[in-house]
Amino acid sequence: MATKEKSGIKIGKHVVSITNRQKIYWPGEGFTKGDVIDYYDRMADYILPHLKDRPLSLKRNPNGIRDEGFFHKDAGEIAPPFVKRKKIYSDSTNKDIDYILCDNQATLTYLNNLGCIEINPWHSTIEALDNPDYLIIDIDPSEKNDFDQVVETAQAIGNVLEKAGATYYCKTSGATGLHVYVPLNAKYTYEQARSFGEIIASLTQQQLPGFTSTERSLKKRGNKIYIDYLQNSQGQTIASAYSVRPVNGAQVSAPLLWKEIKKGLHPSQFTIFNMEKRVQQLGDVFYMAIKEGINLKSCLKKLGY
Repeated sequence: MATKEKSGIKIGKHVVSITNRQKIYWPGEGFTKGDVIDYYDRMADYILPHLKDRPLSLKRNPNGIRDEGFFHKDAGEIAPPFVKRKKIYSDSTNKDIDYILCDNQATLTYLNNLGCIEINPWHSTIEALDNPDYLIIDIDPSEKNDFDQVVETAQAIGNVLEKAGATYYCKTSGATGLHVYVPLNAKYTYEQARSFGEIIASLTQQQLPGFTSTERSLKKRGNKIYIDYLQNSQGQTIASAYSVRPVNGAQVSAPLLWKEIKKGLHPSQFTIFNMEKRVQQLGDVFYMAIKEGINLKSCLKKLGY
């Protein structure tokens, strides 16, 4: 836990400068930048394992959630010495990006002070950049879908993975959907993960053809839930477990017990003001998602592939 000093917050041997704690980030509720900093301070022991050694895409909203904000990847010249970084070549920008790694609480607080509300890590670490630790199925509803349909989709995905003999975990996106994770323990490539994700998505959509789709084009899929398996590519990111989202209510991407995925569940139930109590009671129910690993060959065989 950090301690406050005149010049900022002392975390271990580092003092992190803090500015404008009282700045309103959520105008509707009156929540502040300080509320975000305090949340991540309390939750550091839980979120840091999910960020460690992973290049980050940071969603910064220094003017609050009603401002569009921007994404930040490059550490640049201003990052303090305690911020670890990893230089990775980007094909899309045709240059090296000095990615920030959030391996310690001082870095986490530094990022929060920059206006970083949402933290999006890579699926792989710098130890094995080409091999993700998990594959993700992103259940992304349209405005016409209710959350009970999102829940039903997650349950159908669970049925497919159960048949495959795979382990799986789920969290709220923190916004409108759910994320189902299948642990891989960096044993497979992104291409292999994405191919397996496509099979899962297809088998799920066959169970629920009335309101789900694997069609990427918004125009083509219409008002259906998008079962998105294309997130499984190097450099793609998704909100970390325990990450705050810049949405109304200061919602958090909350790891769930599978038994909680039932009618009546809603992302608005999990916010910066109740997550600490939840993890104190349950612990990190998502921790094994970054530790375990399925046998992909066995899973494919059980599904008939």
